[in-house]
Amino acid sequence: MVTYGIIALCVLVFVIELVTGMTGGPVFQGLVFFGPYAETQPWRLVTSVFLHVSILHILFNMFSVFVFGPIMERMLGRARFAALFLLSGIAGSVAVLLIAPTTPVAGASGAIFGLLGAYFVIQRHLGGTNTQLLIVIGLNLVLSFVPGLGIAWQAHVGGLLVGALVGFIFVRTRNRNSRMTQILALGGTAVGLIVLTIIGAAMVTARITG
Repeated sequence: MVTYGIIALCVLVFVIELVTGMTGGPVFQGLVFFGPYAETQPWRLVTSVFLHVSILHILFNMFSVFVFGPIMERMLGRARFAALFLLSGIAGSVAVLLIAPTTPVAGASGAIFGLLGAYFVIQRHLGGTNTQLLIVIGLNLVLSFVPGLGIAWQAHVGGLLVGALVGFIFVRTRNRNSRMTQILALGGTAVGLIVLTIIGAAMVTARITG
């Protein structure tokens, strides 16, 4: 149900965006992630994940969530799936903050790449074949670098890397006896993202004031 909850939330936010003026409206402007706001409004790292800039943007992303979400949610369980989605989405925003801090970020793409990264790691651990998944990831990454599409490739790479890390944590802590280790490792990942956010925000502030 987490998958459908994510889709419902994104659709609801998009409808509100439509009513309030899309990218120029107060809802989008109040929730989108933008590097210079990281120090004073860090919650935008999360809220931006549920924003989208066009019909095609939300349709493509929600279709991806609809396809991969149920697979991962059944495999991991609701709580782990939610943690994977959120950590990957935040990682996408953090990557943009560190690499291209003046680029506004909106959309669930970073979180979706996180699902792909985790799925790849888990499938490898279970002995599954990953050729088709590698092709999907590769094609999407290539599209991320195509000029003129307005895609923040940094968010895709950040989400993919942290998603793979979270997937690695899950496969290494599958036993019930490793539950606390899993929680601590996920908490450590979250703390790492917070530290990177602080560093990124300080770099942006220094650039502005300098």
